[in-house]
Amino acid sequence: MKALNTQFLDDLKAGRPLRLNLGCGRDPKSGYYGVDLVEMDGVDIVADLNAGMSWLPDNSVDEIITFHVFEHIQGFLPLMRELHRVVKPDGRISITVPHFSNVFGFSDPTHVRFFGMYSMFYFVPPEFQPKRKVPVFYTDIRFSIESIFIDFYREGLVDRILGKLMSKLVNRSLDSQHFYEHRLASMYHAREITYVMRPMH
Repeated sequence: MKALNTQFLDDLKAGRPLRLNLGCGRDPKSGYYGVDLVEMDGVDIVADLNAGMSWLPDNSVDEIITFHVFEHIQGFLPLMRELHRVVKPDGRISITVPHFSNVFGFSDPTHVRFFGMYSMFYFVPPEFQPKRKVPVFYTDIRFSIESIFIDFYREGLVDRILGKLMSKLVNRSLDSQHFYEHRLASMYHAREITYVMRPMH
């Protein structure tokens, strides 16, 4: 880890609440410390997420946001364990990644995985999962999921109209999201999916 913004080190030392934007690139967000693998404008902390987050103490982060980053992570399960460790019990995590039906996502040679509505339920106790249960024996960390949102393309007139309609219909409930992925995703592709989660202790 290399801190480019010394205010981060001051806040860390003083135990002040931290808000992180993981994989910020050249798109920093106000109020968040930007973390990225590459040193560039807008980055406050240079760090490799595949190497963990040992530079952060337990329960030191109030909020994490990340946008189209986790599809690049080789060590996904270890990183989820790190998020569980560093985010406070009442902290918030927002993860946006390409949906598995996003055909353009397959063009990027650095993408190592795709995500669907059930991906994060592998970290959720069975009693809090929807009708389709997924195994939880890959790890002992647990999260609660506050919301899942599947979004669609808005490129061109057809996508702007259909995408808005599909977004409204698909995101009515977990059942409608399940129906979309099971029956419709191969016919009308989604762009991305966002999970809002909190660590369970």
